Amino acid sequence: KPCPLCDEAKEVLEPYKRRIILQEVDITLPENSAWNDKYKYDIPVFHLNGKFLMKHRVDIQRFEDQLRKLELQSD
Repeated sequence: KPCPLCDEAKEVLEPYKRRIILQEVDITLPENSAWNDKYKYDIPVFHLNGKFLMKHRVDIQRFEDQLRKLELQSD
């Protein structure tokens, strides 16, 4: 903290909160050291349904495409 890129990402993803559960992980906490080791220079990082999706900024087209695929699979 502060993390302007994280704040920007949360703002961009706000309209999707009815379709997804947004889980924020603070990689600076000791219990998240594995995430810190992996991503400390690449925040924010986005996973969708447990799989890496993107990093640094939200690519809204990629996000929407992957979200749509997941929603179609669950129908």
